[in-house]
Amino acid sequence: MEEMLREAEVWVGVGLFLFFALMVVLKVPSAAAKALDARAAKIQAALDEAEALRDEARTLLDGLKVRRGELEAQARQMLADAEAEAKRLEAEAKVRLEEQIVRRTALADRRIAIAEAQAAADVKAAAGELAAEMAETLLVARLAGAKSDPSVDGAIAQLADRLQ
Repeated sequence: MEEMLREAEVWVGVGLFLFFALMVVLKVPSAAAKALDARAAKIQAALDEAEALRDEARTLLDGLKVRRGELEAQARQMLADAEAEAKRLEAEAKVRLEEQIVRRTALADRRIAIAEAQAAADVKAAAGELAAEMAETLLVARLAGAKSDPSVDGAIAQLADRLQ
């Protein structure tokens, strides 16, 4: 037996036996099982919470998708309204521009007519003045060349005949 106590394998076996006996006496396996069960419960709770959060996120995502669809429809409607308003404003601007062109054309036509009338009056006045100057020049030349004007003498003779 003494020889047996000298071998290391025997002491390893005794130590291993004492270790297992101590573990059973101190209830380490049940404590380890409880710790593992508690850890498993925590993990399960975290998984349940993650699943709940996932469901909540999915619900929120679905709500956001619906809201996004509504906003996109609203944006399309706003764009359509803006395009319609732009077309309406463009049509109004064209009408106003055409009216303004007609008014300005009429005003220009009136100004041209007034200018033509003024020019015609100026030409008539200039022609009248020129005719008066030429008549004056002719009369002065006739009167300077003759002491008596035959037309004046003829007019005087006719006066005498008419007065009788």
